[in-house]
Amino acid sequence: MSTETATEVTIQTSGILLTDVAAEKVAALLAQEGRDDLSLRVAVQPGGCSGLRYQLYFDDRTLEGDNVTAFGAVKVVTDKMSTPYLMGASIDFVDTIEKQGFTIDNPNAQGSCACGDSFN
Repeated sequence: MSTETATEVTIQTSGILLTDVAAEKVAALLAQEGRDDLSLRVAVQPGGCSGLRYQLYFDDRTLEGDNVTAFGAVKVVTDKMSTPYLMGASIDFVDTIEKQGFTIDNPNAQGSCACGDSFN
């Protein structure tokens, strides 16, 4: 008689995906600042013409409940209130004639404004 044991598998979905191009840009910006103690904090705040807006900035703090994900040497931090809004979101960096900067592709956004800076 064979005895099988059930194995519990926990799949943790990262709140955010940082593309390789975006991770390289963040690492370059951190090197330019001469700081290796900073993380990229991504937050969702009330505001903008669609109700919610993104904030991306460097932060040297880690707060209780923060979700920290490492992409090579780059750490991305989201607070516990923003994480549900950012599950599955992808951050990229574009550098074209028309646009330069970080972009966020968020499957949780039901709509966005014409400027693309806020969502609902």
